[in-house]
Amino acid sequence: MKRLFIAAGLLAAYFSASAQQRTDSSAYKKQQVSQTDIQVLFSFYTQDGNHSAVTGGTGTENLQVYATDVSITHRPDLRNTYSLGLGIDMITSASTDNIDFVKSSASLHDNRFHLNAGYSRQLKKPNVRIGINSGIALESDYLSVPLGVSVEHDNADHSRQWSAGLQCYFDDLRWGRFDPDYYSPETLVYPSELRDTAWFDIYRRTSYNLNLALYQVVNQRMQFAIFPELVYQKGLLSTPFHRVYFTEQNAPRVENLPRERWKFPIGFQFNVFAGQRTIIRSYYRFYHDNFGITGHTLQLEVPVKATPQLTIAPLFRFYTQTEAKYFKPYKTHQLQESYYTSDYDLSHFNSYKAGINVRYALFQQVSRHYSFQEIGLRYAFYKRSDGLSAHMISLLLDFKRSKA
Repeated sequence: MKRLFIAAGLLAAYFSASAQQRTDSSAYKKQQVSQTDIQVLFSFYTQDGNHSAVTGGTGTENLQVYATDVSITHRPDLRNTYSLGLGIDMITSASTDNIDFVKSSASLHDNRFHLNAGYSRQLKKPNVRIGINSGIALESDYLSVPLGVSVEHDNADHSRQWSAGLQCYFDDLRWGRFDPDYYSPETLVYPSELRDTAWFDIYRRTSYNLNLALYQVVNQRMQFAIFPELVYQKGLLSTPFHRVYFTEQNAPRVENLPRERWKFPIGFQFNVFAGQRTIIRSYYRFYHDNFGITGHTLQLEVPVKATPQLTIAPLFRFYTQTEAKYFKPYKTHQLQESYYTSDYDLSHFNSYKAGINVRYALFQQVSRHYSFQEIGLRYAFYKRSDGLSAHMISLLLDFKRSKA
């Protein structure tokens, strides 16, 4: 979403640059306005399918997630920006309930808490901004601590921007943090019938994501962007409660994947102002990794400003990927294989996503310093060629606090 906002914002900045340059800089600096943006997001996600990796590539994938997120961005002056995000996801999964084959057991429900904070500063060198961020994400069998740095640069007339960011994730995959008998990480979660064996002697995973971006205004109606990325992961990349069944025996094993993974995505975005009320946003992404997966994403979004306050944006996305070399369906793996999975996320499939986003700009003053900026409603339907389908709906409320 940040990329889409920046893409549209660059064009707006480009059109207004000459007017801004005529502004009296000394008068501008005297009026320091403190601003705080507050966004509250409520969302619901539900899915179903019949290829659960928990039961070896067959069985229910039924899942529901209720999520609430709050994002706060505070700008006390022109140079400094502080951000804070927090949220909770309440998860109900019939799929993970089959970890121990006991209906409505503890594995049916889970909660995810996350908190992140960031700071960025505009340097004295014109149009250069640096930032740092960190946080924590916590589930019963998962702890993740992210740490990131970033740098951005705008040229003088705001027609070109480049950015670079490095995000690191340090994950601990042990279970027990929410269990009243422990409240501390104890062990990996294995399927109930496989807990007499310590399948892995590691429980950590580390990821490094290098993100680059270049945004370029082509002319008054067109804007182009490119997003190269490089991702490296090491550690426990298997999910320890995923079963894998083999042709030679009835008893399953725990999913086993290599301890390293490289990912090479690159995205391209092209925006066109088709008229005073319409923007065409097109996006293509190429993906490849050392697991043998090659993927292609095509996305088209067409925001239309029906009125000065109301914007309606239909969206369509198509995705296709090849099969990972370690994937095979239920009971088709061979015992002599070193690595194996029946997780259909690593299979060959095609998918499409169709949705619509409706935004209404209120700009309604609710008190002396607070205003209600906009309300947004988004719905999407997702369908995959392996039978998985999902519905997503979200509600966004955007507030602003301004104080001179």
